[in-house]
Amino acid sequence: MRVLVIEDNLKLANVIKVGLEERHYLVDVCHDGEDGLHYASTEPYELIILDLMLPKVDGMEILRSVRQRGVDTPVLILTAKGSVDDRIRGLDSGADEYIAKPFVFGELMARIRALLRRARAIEPMRLTAGDMVLDLEKHEAIRAGTNVKLTPKEFLLLRYFMQNADRVLTRTSIAEHVWDMNFSGFSNVIDVRVNALRKKIDHGFDVPLIHTVRGVGYVLRTPK
Repeated sequence: MRVLVIEDNLKLANVIKVGLEERHYLVDVCHDGEDGLHYASTEPYELIILDLMLPKVDGMEILRSVRQRGVDTPVLILTAKGSVDDRIRGLDSGADEYIAKPFVFGELMARIRALLRRARAIEPMRLTAGDMVLDLEKHEAIRAGTNVKLTPKEFLLLRYFMQNADRVLTRTSIAEHVWDMNFSGFSNVIDVRVNALRKKIDHGFDVPLIHTVRGVGYVLRTPK
């Protein structure tokens, strides 16, 4: 699950990034409002964590701009501006949640989980493709009744494939949804990771799920 953190305090931003990555989130970090607005407007995220007091472009302007551009990604404001009036302005401007600093990390995670549950209310928590089942809540992958042990990156890859079953996915689209902003699209990392995933979920089964589309990318085909 890809999260954008827009926070100019480098130490705090790193604490949030590490804490989220330990829980299998994919995290991009921006330290000023200009970069934050660019990434929030152009990249696919499932959550944006936003400070209000930022250099170059302040958080409220980012919030108003992304909403005006039709970006409906849930936004959690995390700021030292914690008065009632500040909270009202933030929520009225399009934020989905508001936490004042200092905060307890456990509460932040609880709020994040609640936001993502609401955002996914219309989405299934279990994805299936033939005899392959992916439980998004329990973070489990099961094929033909056998648990398949995946790394966090492999889990994200399989999730993206299963959400787009029978659609050919280019390496660019895979990179945008499964890797962070520092990923180099010219590397062969995607091919290596996909091949590792294929060995885990297809080895020993008569019907492979993931197929290479030469010159384009990959596709997870649902068994007929």
